[in-house]
Amino acid sequence: MGLLLVEDDAPTGAAARTAPCEFGLVCDWVQTATGFCGALATQDYDCILLDLTLPDGHGAQLLEAMRRSGDPTPVIVVTGQGQHESSVDLLDLGADDYIVTPYDVRSFMARVRAVLRRAHAAEGSNALVHGPLVLDVDRRIAVRHGELVPLTKKEYWLLEALMRQRNRVLTRAQLKDSLYGWVQETESKTIEVHIHYLQRKFCSGLIVTVRGLGYQLGSEAALTR
Repeated sequence: MGLLLVEDDAPTGAAARTAPCEFGLVCDWVQTATGFCGALATQDYDCILLDLTLPDGHGAQLLEAMRRSGDPTPVIVVTGQGQHESSVDLLDLGADDYIVTPYDVRSFMARVRAVLRRAHAAEGSNALVHGPLVLDVDRRIAVRHGELVPLTKKEYWLLEALMRQRNRVLTRAQLKDSLYGWVQETESKTIEVHIHYLQRKFCSGLIVTVRGLGYQLGSEAALTR
């Protein structure tokens, strides 16, 4: 299992590289944007630990370019206190997680392991992924931050319908259709009740109401809070 650490500061990079190695993970280390591009061109990685401030480029631009090219490699952004990029901006660019320096090594490694678990949960399965939320369509289960979230059948089908159409607003009637097959009749408040249950199990921002239109899956950033 290989990690790529992108960090220009030598003391910080040496310390950050030591932690994964102590957990049995192979960790390559580059200090520039040029080195980052060269490493990706020659090697596949399980996770990238990406500093934002590099001598020949900016980490956010590298991340954006990765996602535009279709590279799904998990990325944890390492950001310093006071840097202008917000967590929402980073997650919207495609980061899987972020950590603010200075950080505790145990917390750092816990985040690395959680991102790796999510990535492996999606591997080899028919999965829908939305930030830290992975919906395994084959087994009909939901995993968030590597942890199983129990769902009823109705909750699962509603969540799957929203994740499959994450960029669209679904009407109440369309969501109601997703429940057919499990119930013969759908009571008037079924949709709202099960959306409420889903929000309680994940977060209030999981599903947003678009007034007068219907419901839509919330942002990936909402699920990381």
